Amino acid sequence: MKVLMKSAMIVSLTAMALSVAACDSKKENAAEEQADAVRDSADATADSMENSADAKDPVTDGVDSAAENAQEDKAAAVRETGDAKADAMENKADKMDKTPQ
Repeated sequence: MKVLMKSAMIVSLTAMALSVAACDSKKENAAEEQADAVRDSADATADSMENSADAKDPVTDGVDSAAENAQEDKAAAVRETGDAKADAMENKADKMDKTPQ
């Protein structure tokens, strides 16, 4: 019984320590929200570009025109750039709480 109680206490203390260590500051949360906004904006722009590309070749025949492919490539580049920027912002935000204060 003592072993079970000690094990339960160790597990709960470990869980509490991990939950406290995982807490983000308000500043970090705000930075991560900005990163999400950048990603969402890039996605919205890319979606709009893809819709525009689809309009350039309205025939659904499985063959895309060169103009549609070029527009879709640009949309993919916008999405990738937005993701990369957002990822960098999130990584920077994650380091905020890890630096000594």
